[in-house]
Amino acid sequence: MTEIGTEREERIRWRHPLPRRGPLDRHAALLDLARGRRVVHVGFVDELAATKLAAGVWLHGRLAQVATSIAGLDSSAEGVAWANANGFEAHLIDAQSPEAVAALRLDPADVVIAGEIIEHLDAPGPFLRAMLALVTPDGLLALTTPNAYRVLNFLAPLSGSELVHPDHTAWHSPRTLRTLLERSGWRVEDVAYYHNPWRRVSRDAGLGAYLVGQAANIARAAAGRVGRLAPYWSDGMLVTARPAR
Repeated sequence: MTEIGTEREERIRWRHPLPRRGPLDRHAALLDLARGRRVVHVGFVDELAATKLAAGVWLHGRLAQVATSIAGLDSSAEGVAWANANGFEAHLIDAQSPEAVAALRLDPADVVIAGEIIEHLDAPGPFLRAMLALVTPDGLLALTTPNAYRVLNFLAPLSGSELVHPDHTAWHSPRTLRTLLERSGWRVEDVAYYHNPWRRVSRDAGLGAYLVGQAANIARAAAGRVGRLAPYWSDGMLVTARPAR
């Protein structure tokens, strides 16, 4: 093998075709996966859960309406207490610990939904291995996360800034997620892209906040149009996988 041939093979090994499916509506896609099934929803609480529940847009509340049963897991003691007080089954847990998750002894679910959580974690590998204890042998893991290649990630540096949640620890691409899942005992079934919805913007927050919100919506609309032409630039990814063993 010549040196040129070796370099060519190395370049080919590094190149991975990108998925083309999407962009989907993230909530609608997850609701379809949960409909008529037993669901465990990991990382289900956020600081706006009460407001979203009242408005009918809280994902966990919407999932509860279509699933045959649903349990929520979260590391927020306040959020879990609030959910239990409002009639939802919820458990306080560090989902990055396979031992702690197994100790819950929950009935295996048909679908485990881990939405917008893996990018917050210190230990994504142990987290994915912990999820194996929550599903039936042929159960489904549905994982969503922001897309490393979303178009705004390339536009923001033009202003000398980056757009990233202050609690995020990583960006993921289709290939890095597939590798992480396969190393953690999962077999990837599908990778698709999703788009974020427009945010409701009220003038009550003040003119500055209103203008910023509207500018963000215009950027989302532009990114959505780009996403329809080139899905791999969409806001995020939806990956589904089943236990490999």
